[in-house]
Amino acid sequence: MPEVEFQGKKFVVDEDGFIDDFTNFSPEWVQFVKKEEGIDELTDEHWKVINVLQDYYKKNGIAPMVRVLSKVSGFKLKHIYELFPSGPGKGACKMAGLPKPTGCV
Repeated sequence: MPEVEFQGKKFVVDEDGFIDDFTNFSPEWVQFVKKEEGIDELTDEHWKVINVLQDYYKKNGIAPMVRVLSKVSGFKLKHIYELFPSGPGKGACKMAGLPKPTGCV
């Protein structure tokens, strides 16, 4: 698997750039993905989505479907796409340190 280095930390990623293991999530990972996604500043809303994704993943071992993410976060799907331009699966899940979703996220 390829490796990326950012702010002195190395991360093993898959072919789509998702971190190899959720336990390797760190603040540096968030900053790396933020830069890759072209997000200037992370707001409380970004963190709410990230925390919802991580909590769901810790409880269920998978990322939530978009309807569930929207319901639990309280954000409409359109707003989630505004926060994470590449979408809840690619951008938000990647930033949260989750594996690449296998289905609809």
